[in-house]
Amino acid sequence: MLLEIRIHGRGGQGVVTAAQLLVEAAYYEGLWGQAIPFFGAERRGAPVVAYARISDKPIRIHSQIYSPDIVIVFDERLIKLADVYKGLRENGLLIVNTTKMTKETIQISKKGKVRLAYTPATQIALDLKLIVAGWPVINTAMLGAFAKATKLISINSIERAIKNNWSGKIGELNAKAARLAYEKTVLYGG
Repeated sequence: MLLEIRIHGRGGQGVVTAAQLLVEAAYYEGLWGQAIPFFGAERRGAPVVAYARISDKPIRIHSQIYSPDIVIVFDERLIKLADVYKGLRENGLLIVNTTKMTKETIQISKKGKVRLAYTPATQIALDLKLIVAGWPVINTAMLGAFAKATKLISINSIERAIKNNWSGKIGELNAKAARLAYEKTVLYGG
């Protein structure tokens, strides 16, 4: 089993950190992982991408991911701005930070035979006052959505990875964001 994941977000949303935490959580599950940041001249707010691979065997390739099994979208507006569906495999999974799926996203997913999941990560971050430099911190909530939608990595391993990287109140709040997103994630179409 080799699962390839592409994460779309904006500079400052913690896309690269999310990929790293996802791989760490996979390690706690006895899996192999690889996080691949993709840096350019992006600045806060500009579209950014990171990649992750998870496998039950050592991973020998190290490259960008062109045909992901899963696409995670931190900002739903990127669905129209960036080609987030590009290469997404049939029966793949799209996980979006939103309060509800738009009709357009549902139509596109039906055409490409893609499963959908969504969670209100921004609202969760705002409710918990998880804000840095005026931006809601949503990356940990999106990892909770990943755990719920894929059932590949447990929410406990996600929380463990978070708390391993941030101690005290910050770690607790981020773990809580992941848990709340896990509980609030809605699966659509499979």
